[in-house]
Amino acid sequence: MLKKILIANRGEIALRILRTCKELHIKTVAIYSTADRYLKHVLLADETICIGSEHPIKSYLNIPAIISAAEITGSDAIHPGYGFLSENANFAEQVERSGFVFIGPKSDTIKLMSNKLSAINFMKAIGLPCLPTSLEISKYNIKKIKYVAKEIIGYPLIIKAVQGGGGRAMRIVRDENELETAINIAQSEAKLAFDDNRIYFEKYLNASKHIEIQILSDGQGNAVSLGDRDCSIQRRHQKILEEAPSFYLDEKNRKFLGDFCINACLKLQYRGVGTFEFLYSKNKFYFIEMNTRLQVEHTVTEMVTGFDLVKAQINIASGKQLTIKQKQIGIFGHAMECRINAEDSTNFKPNPGKITRFHPPGGLGVRWESHIYSGYIVPSFYDSMIGKLICFGENREIVIEKMKNALEELIIDGIQTNINLHLKIINNRKFRNGTFHGSVLL
Repeated sequence: MLKKILIANRGEIALRILRTCKELHIKTVAIYSTADRYLKHVLLADETICIGSEHPIKSYLNIPAIISAAEITGSDAIHPGYGFLSENANFAEQVERSGFVFIGPKSDTIKLMSNKLSAINFMKAIGLPCLPTSLEISKYNIKKIKYVAKEIIGYPLIIKAVQGGGGRAMRIVRDENELETAINIAQSEAKLAFDDNRIYFEKYLNASKHIEIQILSDGQGNAVSLGDRDCSIQRRHQKILEEAPSFYLDEKNRKFLGDFCINACLKLQYRGVGTFEFLYSKNKFYFIEMNTRLQVEHTVTEMVTGFDLVKAQINIASGKQLTIKQKQIGIFGHAMECRINAEDSTNFKPNPGKITRFHPPGGLGVRWESHIYSGYIVPSFYDSMIGKLICFGENREIVIEKMKNALEELIIDGIQTNINLHLKIINNRKFRNGTFHGSVLL
């Protein structure tokens, strides 16, 4: 078992990792920027070290500083959480070359599957349907780009970044008049967010569901599926509400997707947790990407399986084999997560500032994961998510009522949040009866 883990992240996921380490009697090292000195996990960690100023490039994206911190503190391993460097193949490679354990897949696996185009090609090769996509379009002149958009992909299409995620650098294009402007905006956003301006086209489906499969694989010939999630409720292509299991899938489709993802993991010799993402439309599934890391919404899978995914990550990184078999994994009840963001819910503009009053909800089946507290100052340098509200119950109808009550009980004063937006979604008739897709509600 690992003895000391450096947590290369911030916020609620850093706190979640720290709590799991404590449960496993593993020492923790918290790195932090100058803006994050009073984060909860920093105050609770066994050791702390400031690695730079508030800008992510100078702190949480600063690979030499993070590895130096691991060396100085005598850490065994580095946990990247999600976001920041969690899907950076170069970071994973440098961590392991420096003699530390990277708590995640091998760098060559990340390189293959975090690149959306190479991931799509891999999944096509093993027989899974994918949407029509282009090559990386900066290789073409504008005449060829327009031809590909109209004749090969067809409108409407969506522009995506080759690297990265989180809904950034994505633009829907419905006709040729919008194309050039959308390309320029997407490339600029991709460069700013991922330091990589490569983009590609993908066929856009108007009324699809976003379904994902959670897998766990030890890289030693053992892999299991931990079920599915529905992540169709999004704003600006970013998930804000997720639930498990999906109420659209029957057992036949659920088993088909799970078995296919397990097979993919075995072919990849995949190590750790991962998520395969699909669009579901007119009774057909299309693979769109894989996330080679822990997902923000991993909590709903934990609630319906009773399986601690962070603990599983650490155990696999320690060299342990999976002992659980697929037939031992059951899905019980229903779970839902609302991402609570510090933002104006009318235009989604971030709203940093000081939290003057805070009261988390409680009760049976209610889980609150967050790093905030009364007096905490939400900085402007990072993602606007400040917490996750998760509810669990025996069926979806019960969970919706639990979530409504919990949202009404949650108090965060001093800043604007999207709590009211979540209440609007929860009370929406199409959401409640399941006849929705994301763009209907937002």
